[in-house]
Amino acid sequence: MWYYKDKVYNPSEEELKEWIGFVYIITDLSTNKKYIGKKLFWSKKTLPPLKGKKRKRRSLIISDWQKYYGSSETVKELLKEHGTENFRREILHFCETRGQLGYMELYEQISRHALLRDDYYNGIVQARIHHSHIKKITVEQLIDINEHNAKQLKEELNDIS
Repeated sequence: MWYYKDKVYNPSEEELKEWIGFVYIITDLSTNKKYIGKKLFWSKKTLPPLKGKKRKRRSLIISDWQKYYGSSETVKELLKEHGTENFRREILHFCETRGQLGYMELYEQISRHALLRDDYYNGIVQARIHHSHIKKITVEQLIDINEHNAKQLKEELNDIS
């Protein structure tokens, strides 16, 4: 089950059409360790050419996003051991382009210090994004995310001490 803004997220296929994908965070409820990633709502499917034609047909189909638990091998192994009920999946951002998706994933990983902290499963951060692909992201959005993440980090640090 996916959550968005603390509510169960179960949209219709029509509602998903305005987005290409989302950035998410998965929390291991037994250890409170987290994993930040991204997932596409749509996959490309190649069909054979129609009779008498030479060109293959391509179409978009809905991806496996509802069953998805990340690409982290560690998280996958923990899922096998403890089951899906031990994890909470939350959508952080919806994105309209692949560039925006990559940027927002990277931004969340960096602003939360996912590589530096022991309470994150993330082991690699990588992105290749051209500035023309992220024109719709505003500085105000990033400031809001930063303020939210800073507040959350302070709360987590207070819980530790």
